[in-house]
Amino acid sequence: MFQPTYPIHTPRLTLRPVTIDDLDDVYAYQSRPDVVRWMLGAEPRTREQSRASVLAMAGEDAWRAEGDCLTVAVVDGTGVIGTVELVWRSERDRTAEVGYVFHPDHGGRGLATEAVAALVDWGFDEVGLHRVFGRCHARNEASARLMARLGMRQEAHHVQSYLFDGQWADQLVFAVLAREWRSRA
Repeated sequence: MFQPTYPIHTPRLTLRPVTIDDLDDVYAYQSRPDVVRWMLGAEPRTREQSRASVLAMAGEDAWRAEGDCLTVAVVDGTGVIGTVELVWRSERDRTAEVGYVFHPDHGGRGLATEAVAALVDWGFDEVGLHRVFGRCHARNEASARLMARLGMRQEAHHVQSYLFDGQWADQLVFAVLAREWRSRA
């Protein structure tokens, strides 16, 4: 089993397991159309749907087997401002996929970059991952910029590779290797 030593602290944030007490903060962004806009099949959530989401995320505090998702709440002085996750995609290839969701009111200050970097650090330094990748809708410019700021390179632009809202959509794939992550400025 792989589990971070909680909490993970960054200069401005605390990353910790999600708890049911986070429901109000999580609902505040999961209920917003601008937050779920780029999520496949997602619509703004009702409070009850957010409750189910929080309960599911609360059980994602460690990697026990390939395919598991580790989700952490990102907390600043105001409460939970988002979540970051790492999905264990391949034990053999030591690969994980990163994902994140943040309340837009906290954008533009580098908080998402700081939080995602902290969890990716854990994956490379503590778990021994070889590669971390992330995917986003090709029109999700904010997500693509975040991955680029992290030092991830764009490896692919898959043209009309999946159905999104009933239409074929392009997907961007970004990735970084452990050696690249450790050598970034």
